[in-house]
Amino acid sequence: MAHFSFLHSTRAILAAGLVCIALGVHATDQTAETPTAQAIQKMKASAFLHHIKVLSSDDFEGRSVGTHGGEVTEQYLVSEFQRLGLTAGNPDGSYLQAVPLSGHTGAPTASVHAGGRSLDLHFRDDFVAWSYQRSKRVQIKESDLVFAGYGVIAPEYGWDDFKGLDVKGKTLIVLINDPQVPDPKDPTRLDDTLFKGKAMTYYGRWTYKYETAAAMGAAAVLIVHETKTAAYPWEVVVNSNSNENFDIDYGGDNPRFPKVPAWITTDTARAIFALAGKDFDALKATALKRDFHAQSLGANIDLTVDKSWRNIPSHNVLGRIEGSDPSLRKEVVVYSAHWDHFGWNPSLPGKKTDQIFHGAHDNASGVAALLELARAYRALPTPPRRSILFIATTAEERGLLGAQYYATHPLIPLAHTVADINMDGMNVHGRTHDLEVIGYGNSDLEELLSQEAQRQGRVMVPEQVPEHGHFFRADHFEFAKVGIPSLFLGTGMDFVGRPSGYGRAIIDHYTEHDYHKPTDIVRADWDLSGAMQDLALLFRVGYDVAQADHVPRWKDGSEFKTKGDIRLQNQPSE
Repeated sequence: MAHFSFLHSTRAILAAGLVCIALGVHATDQTAETPTAQAIQKMKASAFLHHIKVLSSDDFEGRSVGTHGGEVTEQYLVSEFQRLGLTAGNPDGSYLQAVPLSGHTGAPTASVHAGGRSLDLHFRDDFVAWSYQRSKRVQIKESDLVFAGYGVIAPEYGWDDFKGLDVKGKTLIVLINDPQVPDPKDPTRLDDTLFKGKAMTYYGRWTYKYETAAAMGAAAVLIVHETKTAAYPWEVVVNSNSNENFDIDYGGDNPRFPKVPAWITTDTARAIFALAGKDFDALKATALKRDFHAQSLGANIDLTVDKSWRNIPSHNVLGRIEGSDPSLRKEVVVYSAHWDHFGWNPSLPGKKTDQIFHGAHDNASGVAALLELARAYRALPTPPRRSILFIATTAEERGLLGAQYYATHPLIPLAHTVADINMDGMNVHGRTHDLEVIGYGNSDLEELLSQEAQRQGRVMVPEQVPEHGHFFRADHFEFAKVGIPSLFLGTGMDFVGRPSGYGRAIIDHYTEHDYHKPTDIVRADWDLSGAMQDLALLFRVGYDVAQADHVPRWKDGSEFKTKGDIRLQNQPSE
């Protein structure tokens, strides 16, 4: 690991004007004298902000995996876990779990041919593409282009975009999100009987589309980007996929991706279809019906990715507080937050600070929350009955890779991991009357959350924009996939003392102007009372789970219930 003087960095940041904001939590917690209330009071907005400023500073160079900034971040977190008095989270006695990653850098080219004419696509402007194959040149020649609608096979909805079509060696063009099927009784709404209406299911997630196509033997997949249905602009796609792409090191090709995964803009899709004599918008409309059949466009594509790759040692950082009950301390409640972001891109214009993806909100704020929660748990005179495991995951921005690796290579048996509470992008805009639950209706963790929300005088509400698919875009999803009940909060929309629409406006502004961009920095107008309000809530929910006689369960109807039940049946022998 790189050598770094944290004392020097901290002094420099403090000297630069770190404001020590001593914000309290809800009045109920301030007046109570219980040990949990006193522990909650140990969490301070000043310390929370300090961690964000350190982690998002130029010294940490955007915290990308496989870089100096990533190494510095890991070292900082180990140092903070030790300073807070957490024991090593890895049973081998260390604070690190090695996560073997591969970094793949490629220069892609693409050319479409139809009717004796050609269309050359421009990297970053028209498309992005990469490959996880371990070849210096990955090449797809004269691959038939097939429009596969939304690329979905969903038996429970009677939906199959392929209907037995052999797509081996072909290149699929697919639409992002679920099929946006209008309600036959009200065309202004989506049909709630199909794909949960406007709420995105996993069928709408880009990873599902790549996984399905790869399993069917497709050579490449071009996902058509649309800002509204993807929930982020094209610039986010470019920033996330056009430089070095990361994957867990499988020691060979990744079976979860086709030979070449790619994205194209909507204008590029229209141009490709026009070259083939087709109308993109007309064919897109046909994809909204069950009787849709994937169809050849009568065009082919050449795709080449000249590339290099490297093996990257990276780490999840883990600290633990041992439970007080001799029979239950083997079980853990997990708090998770990813430490990584997108690093430093010297090719961008301006000074170094203008080239760094600072990631203050995403997700220095979540890591700061993790550290403050650890401080509160350490302040308890007696630890909770179950143990508490704090995990700062790596490579979330590269596909939830650190969480995926932990979930498939757990340091604590999955049957002994009773819940995950994930933090990604804390509320830095003030208190809210409401409390948004991402993936609402999945587990009985929500009953505990609702009780604690009432303690704060707040109301729990479902996700406000379920069509954005946030449930599938953060680390808790990897825990859910292996059956562990998971909780992930969004930012409430009803801000105290603010007009209607304020919450939606600030979130939309952040998504458009700062999300995955160098401008995600600490702002002078942040109001951290909301973050402290949520931290008190998350502490109490985790503490309730750690103290309870019974463990959380998935609710009937949840797609994760079967996995959860199997996990609990596989109790390891003592």
